[in-house]
Parts: sequence; structure tokens; C-alpha cells
Amino acid sequence: MAYVQPSDFAAKMIDAGESKILMSTKDTLIRAYMAGAILALAAAFAVSIAVNTGNFLVASLLFPVGFCMLYLLGFDLLTGVFTLAPLAVIAKRPGMTWGGVLRNWGLVFIGNFAGAMTVAVFMAIVFTFGFSEAPNAIGEKIGKIGEARTLGYASHGAAGMLTVFVRAVMCNWMVSTGVVAAMMSSSVSGKIMAMWMPILVFFYMGFEHSIVNMFLFPSGIMLGGQFTWVDYFAYNEIPVVLGNLVGGLTFVGGMIYATHYKTSPKRQVAGSAVGTPAE
Repeated sequence: MAYVQPSDFAAKMIDAGESKILMSTKDTLIRAYMAGAILALAAAFAVSIAVNTGNFLVASLLFPVGFCMLYLLGFDLLTGVFTLAPLAVIAKRPGMTWGGVLRNWGLVFIGNFAGAMTVAVFMAIVFTFGFSEAPNAIGEKIGKIGEARTLGYASHGAAGMLTVFVRAVMCNWMVSTGVVAAMMSSSVSGKIMAMWMPILVFFYMGFEHSIVNMFLFPSGIMLGGQFTWVDYFAYNEIPVVLGNLVGGLTFVGGMIYATHYKTSPKRQVAGSAVGTPAE
């Protein structure tokens, strides 16, 4: 479970960002698709646990299994590339441009959304026996989550928009900490332990994750939730994507880069000459 020093994993973050920008379109889309699908399954798993046990803490404790799986398999979430890809440009790696960063973000968004939508359709079929009957208790819960986190924010006007944005910032502060934490260890067990903690915090606190919501809200619409696609994008997905970007890039990527990669010179102590020993 060897520990990697912050200065070393800061360099790894920049290497990872460069790799994301240079990745082919095919590989970027496949890896993003699989990441969205696996995280969507983890969200369905967590909601099922919460409904069946009545204990949201247990659901939160187990939700990170999906994040760990997709990270160890080398798949990409939008929240992660929000943090990593810009660092390669900021560090002035040769050939790295903001155009390349935007290309990566766009492809990962498309792949994540497609993967999450696939699972949303599959789980809607499961929860309704192929749309032949009303949703079961888990399906009903997913529909209510969608209503509360779209129309619920909308009912508060600007204050609701501020709240969803801040929840999204806090979310990717934790999620991207999980991405970086996995670089702190060279062992699989160490990576899992480091990732598990911040992902647990984000999920239990009810923060807003753009890819989890790519599953919950389309699925909620299919399962009879009383909100629309316009409600979903206007009152959740768009402000959440923006908040996730700010949270990951500012509070994780930017801070680690500023203090562990671009370390400032140490202060000099005045009169540091060694004195003569006492008689």
C-alpha cells in the first residue's frame, strides 16, 4: 500500500491530463460510455438499498463500489477530466491547447450521457416489467428524486439555482479528490481505500453529480416523474455541469497544482547563522 508523495502525484495528474487530451476519439467515447454506465448502475444499486433497507447511510457506504470499478478499469467521467485535462495546458505541456481540452470534455460528456441513458432504459424496463405495469417502489422513488431536484430547485427561484450550483461545486470537490486520492497509492487496495472516503461524503451529503443525474433524471421521466426534459436540463444538468467544473478545477486541480507542483520558495529565517556554543 505504498504511499505516493504529493509532489509525485501532482506530476501524475498533469501526465493524466495530457493523456486524456491526446486520446483518440474512439477510445475517449468508449471509456466515457462505460464510465457513465457503471456509475449509473451504482446509483441504481444505492437507491435500491435505500428503499429496501430504509437506511441511506448503508446506501452511501456501498455506492463508491461503482466509482472504484470504473476508475480501476481506466474509464473516464466528465467530473474527472474537468480537473485533470486543463492541468496539461496550465503546465504548458507541448501541444496542449484549450481546444484539445474542450474536445475531450465534449466527447466525455457524450459518452457518459449515452452510457447513463442505456442503464436508465434498462432499469426502467426492470422496474416496470417492460413498461407493462406501474413502477415498483424503487422506480417510484427515482421519479420523486427527479421531481425534488428539478422543480424543487425551480420553486426557490434564484436561491434554488444558487443552491444546486453550490451542491455541484461541493460534489466535484469530493469526487475529484477521489480521483486524485487514487494516485496516492501504488496498490489496488490502497487506491480503493483512498477513493472510497470522499465518494462516500459526496453521496451521503446529497451533492449534485452530473453523471449520476444523467441516469436518475431520464430514468425518473420514464418512470412517471412529474417533470420534463426542459426541467431536467434547465434546473439541474446545466447548472450542475458548471458547478462540477468549478469544484474540480478550482478546489482540487488548481490547489494541488499551485502548492505541490508550482511550489513557492521557502522563507528564509533571519539571522540563521549558527551561534557559538555556550561556555
